[in-house]
Amino acid sequence: MIPLHDPPSAQRPTAVALGSFDGLHRGHRRVIAAVTAPMPVALGRVVPTVVSFWPHPREVLHGETRLRLDLPEEKLELLEPLGIAQLVLVPFTRELAALTPEPFVRQVLAERLQARRIAVGTNFRFGVDRRGDVDDLARIGASLGIDVQVVPMLWDGAERVSSSRIRRALAAGDIDEAARLLERPYRFSGQVVSGRGLGRQLGWPTANLAVDGRKFLPQEGVYAALAWREGEGGEGPMAAVMNLGPQPTVDPLAPSAVEVHLLERRLELAGARLTVQPLRLLRRQQTFASLEALSRQIQLDADLALQACRSAGGDIQLRADG
Repeated sequence: MIPLHDPPSAQRPTAVALGSFDGLHRGHRRVIAAVTAPMPVALGRVVPTVVSFWPHPREVLHGETRLRLDLPEEKLELLEPLGIAQLVLVPFTRELAALTPEPFVRQVLAERLQARRIAVGTNFRFGVDRRGDVDDLARIGASLGIDVQVVPMLWDGAERVSSSRIRRALAAGDIDEAARLLERPYRFSGQVVSGRGLGRQLGWPTANLAVDGRKFLPQEGVYAALAWREGEGGEGPMAAVMNLGPQPTVDPLAPSAVEVHLLERRLELAGARLTVQPLRLLRRQQTFASLEALSRQIQLDADLALQACRSAGGDIQLRADG
C-alpha cells in the first residue's frame, strides 16, 4: 500500500493533486490524472502525490462535523491503482487558515513539498477566508516556477459530479446511484464487538460492527449486503442482511448500530474486522407489535436479501460452516 505522510516526511520533489478528493469520484480522478501522466522533461523526476487537509477546514473553523466517504486508510487503497505514490495530509490549523494565498503556496507547496506541478479543479479555493482562486494559484505558481494545471469540472446531466451529490444519494438509500457516481461499490468496515445477544435470542445472530464515527453511512434501514472478513484466511463475499440504525422493537433506547447477519453461513466473528457493501435498501426502520412479528419480518428481509445478493453475481459464499 502507498504511504501516508505528513509534509515533513513526504518524498520530494512532487507533482501535487491538491484537494479533499472525498469519494475519489470521476471528477477527482481527472485532476489526479494531471499528476500521473508523463511529465515534461523540464519538470524533472517527480513523485505523483495527493495532498489533502486533515481534519476538514470547516471542523476547525466552524466546529462542524464532516463525515467522510473515504477515511485516509481507505483512500490509500484507492489511490495506488491510479498511479499515486503517496498521500500527504497537511494538518489543518487556525495558523494555517490565517495564511494568505501567496505564503500558503510558498511555504506548504513550494518549500515543504518542492512541488513542480500542481493540479486542481476549477472550483478550488485557498488561503485565509478562501480568498485565493485558480487564477491566483496560476499567478503565484508561475512566480515560483511551478506548473499549474486547472482541470474543468465534470458534469453528469444537469449537475456536476460531486462528493455532496454522492452523499445525497447515500442519505436517500440510493446505493445504485452512489455507486454509479463513484464508479465503484460503496463500502465501509468495522470491528465486530460484543452486543447484548438479542438477535441470537430471536434466532438471527448478528455481528455488531463498531464503525469509525468519521465515516459517512447511508440512510438508516434494512439492507441486502455483501460482507468480507478481513485478514489472513478471510472469507467473502458473503451474502448478508444488515440493519443500520436503532432497534425500535427490541431496545428503543439503544443507540444506532450496524448489525450484520450472514445468510446461510455460521462463522465465529468475535474480534474480526468486516467490510460491508450495501446492495439495496429493503425497507426503512419500523416498530413491530411483538418479537414474533419482528422475527417474521426478518425472515422476509433475509429472503429478499439473498435474492439481491445472488442477482449481484460474483463468487458469493453461501455454504453453511457448522
